[in-house]
Amino acid sequence: MMLLEVFRPATDPLGAQWLSALVAAIPIIAMLVTLGGLRWKAHLAGPFSWVLAFIVAITAYRMPAAMALSTSVQGFIYGIFPIVWILLTAIWMYEVTVASGRFDDLRRTFFLISDDPRVLALLIAFCFGGLLEALAGFGAPVAITAAMLVAIGFSPLRSALIALLANTVPVAFGAVGLPVLMAARSGGFEDVLAISPITGRLTAIMCLVVPFLLLAVMDGKKGLAQCWPFGLVVGITFGITKWIVSATPLYNLTEVFAAVVSVGVAIAFLRFWHPTGGHEATERIGVPIDQSIEGKRKPLSAESADAPTLDGGRIFMALVPYLLVIVVFALAALPPVKAALAATDIKVGWPLLADLQTSAGAPSAHIAYTFAWASTPGILLALVAIVTGLIYRMSLGEIFTVLVVNAKKLRFAMLTIGSVVALAYVMGDSGQTLALGLFFAGAGALYPFIAPVLGWIGTYVTGSDTSANILFSGLQSSVGQQIGAGSHLGVEDMRALLVGSNAAGGVVGKMISPQSLTIAATAIGIAGSESIILRRIIGWSFVLLALLCLLSGLMSTPILSGLLP
Repeated sequence: MMLLEVFRPATDPLGAQWLSALVAAIPIIAMLVTLGGLRWKAHLAGPFSWVLAFIVAITAYRMPAAMALSTSVQGFIYGIFPIVWILLTAIWMYEVTVASGRFDDLRRTFFLISDDPRVLALLIAFCFGGLLEALAGFGAPVAITAAMLVAIGFSPLRSALIALLANTVPVAFGAVGLPVLMAARSGGFEDVLAISPITGRLTAIMCLVVPFLLLAVMDGKKGLAQCWPFGLVVGITFGITKWIVSATPLYNLTEVFAAVVSVGVAIAFLRFWHPTGGHEATERIGVPIDQSIEGKRKPLSAESADAPTLDGGRIFMALVPYLLVIVVFALAALPPVKAALAATDIKVGWPLLADLQTSAGAPSAHIAYTFAWASTPGILLALVAIVTGLIYRMSLGEIFTVLVVNAKKLRFAMLTIGSVVALAYVMGDSGQTLALGLFFAGAGALYPFIAPVLGWIGTYVTGSDTSANILFSGLQSSVGQQIGAGSHLGVEDMRALLVGSNAAGGVVGKMISPQSLTIAATAIGIAGSESIILRRIIGWSFVLLALLCLLSGLMSTPILSGLLP
């Protein structure tokens, strides 16, 4: 048995915080450059960036090579299960509807709500996607809504961009409030309600912006000019609901309430208002953005000549998979059921990591590995896929053939996601991620204006707002302790603002995370196009991050401090 000495990561191994942070940033910069600049395939950029993170860990940060390799392997495995498993089951569920012949009924059902695909896309990506994020998370909302957007006529690349951009606002309260809960715990707050209202209000204000960005991505200036009233109604309703519910004991259901209320108000609004130019928009949204990855594609129309009559029975059957998703995940979120599923987790010690510590001297969370086979969304989505297939009168052989076919398609996505999570693990355990955070924390009184950047970086690297909050909430709280005494807010309010801003900043890092890019690309059949998606969406991520930084900074001053609870 190999014996290793205790490793406690140093956050400034090179003697100057700026230099340690600069070296730690090498893997992140490499990922952005290879994907966005050099246009590498994600399954090449991911492993290359991991290699750089590994080298930095064992050279600059002096992590034992065996430990660095071991934590990387654990990260890779976690990337496969549960993350790739959740992606696979979400695609499986969708592809079962295609194989059964019910796919076209779903598309025609959407057009009963409105004949304008831009209106439908807001309801699907922004509202229904928010509901899926609240119940499932882990990339399932992006995979499912992107596929649904293709169903109503959007080109694949446009569908991916819309799904990723929409999957921002609900992320902080996704997975039944887990990210904001972990932000509070990691930041040293006993009551999550010290944090959740701040994150809720920051992301609620984003609701006034994101619907309009979505309309611009869907249909440019015409989309904005013709559909802005609907975007305004959806954004205001979603935002107000978030603002209210996030400050109550039901904070963990913030996105559930926001999604359901906004859909109800939106449908009622459509009884009195109708957008113009819907038919022409249907033609435009199906035109490929990039012929090199989408090819020539004929836009879809609301009806086809030989389509069967869309009666109540066919409508219900078309909606079965998504009704099942809502019911199954709602039941799984009930405390007794959630506890029962979590009780099936299998926890084992991980080799070569027993002596791995955090920078604070506590045992690392990675000294053990938890095989959460039943408590993650993948098993629930698999159940929905099987039940849906049986309801659609498919044989088990046909249902599982769909699974096998799509598993083969995901082979490159597995390599991408596994290597990116491996990178996140080795960067976190070696001290690289925290070194970056400490560098930004040196901004002093101006720090509230850049506090969301840490959440953005953390979520970009790990693919998870929950992980970003675990990584940086303690640091945010400590900085708040240092700068709060001489500020307008005081210590406790400053701590809460910075921790809440971290959770909010993470939501806009989600859309450019390599994991999310791969999920979006794979879900709608353009795997390998992550670099193209990144170049087209990263600008929106910067815009939203700048907005959050401005809000966070001004909330630390008399100008907007009144927004704090």
